[in-house]
Amino acid sequence: MNIPFQLHELPGHFLVLRPVTEAEILAMAKHLIAQQFIRGQALTSPDDAREFLMLELAHLEHEVFYCIFLDNQHRIIEAEACFQGTIDSANVYPRELVKRTLQLNARAVILAHNHPSGLAEPSEADRAITRKLIDALNLVEVRVLDHFIIAGIEQFSFAERGLL
Repeated sequence: MNIPFQLHELPGHFLVLRPVTEAEILAMAKHLIAQQFIRGQALTSPDDAREFLMLELAHLEHEVFYCIFLDNQHRIIEAEACFQGTIDSANVYPRELVKRTLQLNARAVILAHNHPSGLAEPSEADRAITRKLIDALNLVEVRVLDHFIIAGIEQFSFAERGLL
C-alpha cells in the first residue's frame, strides 16, 4: 500500500516529508465529502447519502442515530446526530424527531444509525423503531426515504431491501 506523504514545516524553515496519518486521511475524506454534501444541495442518489453516512458513523464506538433532513426537492436542510447511545443501543424518541423535523420545515428524511458490532443486519428493535418513525412522520406529511445501518465498511439499506 502506498502511504501518502505531506510536507511539514519545522521551526527554522526546514521542510520535511512525513507520512500522513490515518486520522488525517479520514479528516481529508470527510472534508471532501462535506464539500459535496452542503445545505441546499439535492441528494441525487442513495449512494451519495451512503458515502456520507459511512464516513460519519463507521468509526464510532457507540451507537448514534443520525438524520438527514430534506426539503420537498430533496435538497439538504441539515444533517445531524439526533440521538447518542451506548455500545449496543441508542434510545430514539419519535416525538423528538417529529419536533426537530417540523422545526427545520423538512418534507423528507433519511435515517441512519451505526452498529459498532460490525454487523449491519437490522435487529427487531431496529425494524420496530423504523416503523414507529415512519408512522409518526407520516402524521405530519414527512416521508422517510431510507434508513441505513452502518457497521464499519458494511451497510444495510431498508429501502433497497423493500422494508420501508
